[in-house]
Amino acid sequence: MSTKDFVEKDYYKVLGVPKDATEAEIKKAYRKLAREFHPDANKGDVKAEERFKEISEANDILGDPKRRKEYDEARALFGNGGFRPGPGAAGGSFNFDLGDLFGGAQGGPQPGAGGAGGFGGGLGDVFGGLFNRGAGGPGTRVQPRRGQDIESEVTLSFTEAVDGATVPLRMSSSAACAACAGTGDKNGTPRVCPTCVGTGQVSRGGSGSFSLTDPCVDCKGRGLIAQDPCEVCKGSGRARSSRTMQVRIPPGVSDGQRIRLRGKGAPGERGGPAGDLYVVVHVGDHPVFGRKGDNLTVTVPVTYPEAVLGGEVKVPTLGGPPVTLKLPAGTPNGRTMRARGKGAVRKDGTRGDLLVTVEVAVPEELSDKAKEALAAYREATVDEDPRAELFQAAKGA
Repeated sequence: MSTKDFVEKDYYKVLGVPKDATEAEIKKAYRKLAREFHPDANKGDVKAEERFKEISEANDILGDPKRRKEYDEARALFGNGGFRPGPGAAGGSFNFDLGDLFGGAQGGPQPGAGGAGGFGGGLGDVFGGLFNRGAGGPGTRVQPRRGQDIESEVTLSFTEAVDGATVPLRMSSSAACAACAGTGDKNGTPRVCPTCVGTGQVSRGGSGSFSLTDPCVDCKGRGLIAQDPCEVCKGSGRARSSRTMQVRIPPGVSDGQRIRLRGKGAPGERGGPAGDLYVVVHVGDHPVFGRKGDNLTVTVPVTYPEAVLGGEVKVPTLGGPPVTLKLPAGTPNGRTMRARGKGAVRKDGTRGDLLVTVEVAVPEELSDKAKEALAAYREATVDEDPRAELFQAAKGA
């Protein structure tokens, strides 16, 4: 990412969220947009693919609290694309290169220096952390390049999401071209780009009296130029590669959760680190159990005598033996009881609870003996009116 991108891009606008949006709001906005513009759902749509990359880039910054803080601080410093002079600078003119601020130019401002250069070493840390980029000058060696991040999706059964699972994931990404070993040159002998001297970046004049750094157009940011371009990758040094990876999904994941697997994305160039793999998890429904956070839920039917007189009720658990719960006498319909430690796995390895909701079952058919018993019960409770308080309250309202 160039410094121009940093100065001009508004990642909050990209995700359609306010600047004070919570982490949950950012995550929700990203998921909605990612599903809408995902390449798998927009085959051959170049604009959708570019939009998806932009959305992913915005989420990488705003979805990480540390990088978001750095981004906000940097944006506050540079404002709407321009440098804000500090105290004592009114009417003056700053003449410096942003490359100095990003921590690398020789002879640039030193930590603790006064005047216009007295910004200290913090800015290099801020911007370096955001863009994983080092500054370079003439004679700089060709720099390693980090691989791209990859986004994928996986659908798990309800049980797999609770217990965790290892699933095969087929991914397509950019990798070093096998025909030219990633050099981009048919003979494997590319030359260092004379324009950027192998850094992959060039400085240009900005809107004010400072410079901006952009990817070199001659080598497309690679730092190398093929003398005899490879016919397979057309001199880019990169080609599409497909691979199947066994991915471990941790127990306790929820529907829509986004998991980050460091170093499992596209391979880097010239010894650079691989990118990250982001897996969005979709979870199927279960015919018996539901879920509330780390707790599982189940509705258990009980008979009217069990609810009135109390008793012991067996309750199924997910993947384990049933548990027996004691039903107190006079248990109302809809009451929820708790079976501790029978829920989903938490991050610390412990389990949530199983929330058991009682539902009084009303039989559709009765034997003659049961009908006689109920008739006798009705006769014995003829003076009891459960709706008396209801009508009293209605009159007094």
